[in-house]
Amino acid sequence: MEKIEYVGTVYLLDHKYPEPLINHSMKKLEQLGINKNDIEITDAPEDPKIGSIVVEVFPYHLEIARVRTIRNTSFISGSITTVELKIDAEGNYID
Repeated sequence: MEKIEYVGTVYLLDHKYPEPLINHSMKKLEQLGINKNDIEITDAPEDPKIGSIVVEVFPYHLEIARVRTIRNTSFISGSITTVELKIDAEGNYID
């Protein structure tokens, strides 16, 4: 798995997902070389910088993007990669 290059805070966007999904997402980000102390779990990042990493969590994948433009209080990001989140027959996250 290729490492993600980043500087500063990595924003993990949580829209009230279950704790096992968030924990597994954090584990996957660590496998991509992101230090867990650099990850901020939020529903909307405050004052993201151009170049910051933003991770959108979905039940079956992570969409990892880099902020490329900021307008007022919004940001536009470009996708870097998508990471599949696998589950077993009982619905538990694996790998």
